[in-house]
This record gives sequence, C-alpha cells and structure tokens, in this order.
Amino acid sequence: MLVIALIIKIEDPGPAFFKQKRVGLHKKHFMLIKFRSMKMDTPHDVPTHMLENPDQYILKCGKFLRKSSLDELPQLFNIFAGQMSIIGPRPALWNQYDLIEERDKYGANDVLPGLTGWAQINGRDELEIPVKAKFDGEYVEKLSFGFDLKCFFKTIGAVFKHEGVVEGGTGAMNK
Repeated sequence: MLVIALIIKIEDPGPAFFKQKRVGLHKKHFMLIKFRSMKMDTPHDVPTHMLENPDQYILKCGKFLRKSSLDELPQLFNIFAGQMSIIGPRPALWNQYDLIEERDKYGANDVLPGLTGWAQINGRDELEIPVKAKFDGEYVEKLSFGFDLKCFFKTIGAVFKHEGVVEGGTGAMNK
C-alpha cells in the first residue's frame, strides 16, 4: 500500500487516499476510503459515468489501479470498522438516487455493502442501473456463506481478466 501511495503522490501531488460519502447499511452514510486514481481537479461526488470525457481526469497509474481493482484496497479499513463487508452490493455514492431507489425494490440497501458483489462479477461498470440493482437483489435472496465464497472466487477471476471495467461505462453492455 505504501508503494501505491508513493506512486500516486509522485504523479499528482496531493493525498494518496480519497474519501467519499457512500451509502451503507440501511442507507446510513459513511466515508469510503480508496486510493486516489483521479487528478485533484476532478469534480467531487460525480459518478465517473456522469463525467464528460472521464479519461481526462484519470491518472496514468489510476488506469492500472482501477483495472486491477487495487484502488479498492484501502476499503479493508472500512471492513475492519464494520461499515462494509468483503461481499455485498457495492456502496452507492450518496447522490446516486436512481441506484439507491432501485436497490430499495430488492432490499439491497438493507445489507452491508461490499468490496465486491454479485453485480461486480456479472458486468460491473457495464451494467445499467436497473440491472445492477436486480443483481444486488439476487445477492440478498441468495445470501449465505456458500454464495459469498462463490462471489469471492469469481471476483478473483474477473479481476485478473479485467472483466466489466469500463471507465464512465454504466450501461455500456447495451451500447
């Protein structure tokens, strides 16, 4: 983690970590910690898919961090703090009202958000919001240790294959 932090600071002065308000269990907000993969002048609290030309904001090392999911590593602190789980729906930004509302239909806001989840291994950035929320709902329905193990091991494969990583790509699967 120290090496990643140094690489970020060398490329773009500023903090190596990035904190962002996210939606947690029962829609309570918490501060999610990530490695910063975007430049300091990037608009805050705007989902990547809503940025005009998101590539202009992504650091060179940020592209690798995002593809490899290493930017998510600091969320281990959120897990240790009890704000997240290893497996569960990815925590939405506090202002992603469309996703939060869709997840309400499936009870997906009533489980701990996760570092990875069923939607991440079934399309990740490529999924449109209603489809992503439906996968999150399927996770809630199938919630068990065995299903979490399945998600965990499938995540490892998806990360190594860089599956579903599309910058600014919510809904890119149908485009």
